[in-house]
Amino acid sequence: MTDPRQADASTEAESDPFEDFNRAQGQGQVVNPYPKFAEWRSQAPVLKVSFADMLGSDRDLPGELPDVYAVVTHDAVSEVLRDGARFSSSGYALQMGPVMGKTILQMDEPEHSRYRTLIQQAFSRKTIENWNRELIKPVIDELVDRFVERGSADLVRELTFPFPVAVIAGMIGIPEADHANFHRWAVELISVGFAPERGLAASRKLGDYFAGLLAERRRKPENDLMSVLAAAELDDGTRLEDEEIFAFLRLLAPAGAETTYRSSSNLLRGLLGAPEQLEAVRNDRSLLPQAIEEGLRWECPLLSIMRTATCDTEVGGVKLPKGAFINVNMGSANHDESRYENPDAFDIFRPQRQHMAFAFGPHRCLGMHLARAETVTLLNTLLDRLPGLRLDPERADSPEAQITGLIFRSPAALPVCFDGAA
Repeated sequence: MTDPRQADASTEAESDPFEDFNRAQGQGQVVNPYPKFAEWRSQAPVLKVSFADMLGSDRDLPGELPDVYAVVTHDAVSEVLRDGARFSSSGYALQMGPVMGKTILQMDEPEHSRYRTLIQQAFSRKTIENWNRELIKPVIDELVDRFVERGSADLVRELTFPFPVAVIAGMIGIPEADHANFHRWAVELISVGFAPERGLAASRKLGDYFAGLLAERRRKPENDLMSVLAAAELDDGTRLEDEEIFAFLRLLAPAGAETTYRSSSNLLRGLLGAPEQLEAVRNDRSLLPQAIEEGLRWECPLLSIMRTATCDTEVGGVKLPKGAFINVNMGSANHDESRYENPDAFDIFRPQRQHMAFAFGPHRCLGMHLARAETVTLLNTLLDRLPGLRLDPERADSPEAQITGLIFRSPAALPVCFDGAA
């Protein structure tokens, strides 16, 4: 089956960057990585693995790649993510710096906190509340309007995929006519690891586009993220340079669109696969926050991130040499049986404990409150407007309706039925 986003992604060329990206992340190939993670946890909290083993792939990998230390238990993942002194994010400068520019992704302290304080001004509680009222809810309602009378839909193709990019683009101030190209460039950008020329070209296109938009906002500020970033200032008068704004927006574009699309799809798959839990949430909306957190724990959209050891050290009794590449496996941490009973099950009623889906420590996801707000609005809208929402029994077990992938995870489709418009 063609990737659900193909129809909206063909603005510039026949190639489909979304399908290419998903294939590179193991979508449709890696169905369940959690037994392997459990096997690793049974051996040690940290263990040395090859790149091929880490990627779950038999494909040829370029050049001589070093071994990686996979951090797989909850306590070990928490320790690494909390300690920016021993475990640096600077490795992202080599991996993503050429296409994104210098972002908070690669910064260590104290630079990271200073820069984060500046851009965090764009994600205040009041700002998110305004976006929810003026942007998120109208976008979701408009998409639901298109299928509400039909009695059936593919919630990935028709809702969870298009709504986050429309929200992020709207927040930045990008006109609707440019949304498709904006999303295409964002995914091409993070495809740099397997399609470097495509990634670099997308970076240039986004930079040129943002430059034009920023110049307009400096002349005439509006109620959007570009205007907020242009005016952001610390107490000492420090402001963001143009290239720093472009770098942040290049990071925000794929982060805001890809992860929210996947996390909301995964949560819906969990609820639709457990009708009694879905009905409980429908009848008692106070359960929404714990349902969202359980969805993030059960199937986080991004399984792992990277760090580099800055010194000879150890985690969980395992020695790590200076310069070691560290794969911080948040998906494994979220399924640690020493912390969660029956961790592979989706259960919104389990005792709530800190999960790692948004990472942890100083680099904890800047947009997590926005992501939660988007998901609350999405679920409330679906439960209000689609009575009897359920998986389509004829397609519920189809491969595309299953959550797959090894780096990014989500279903390719969510075929549903419902009883009629409300």
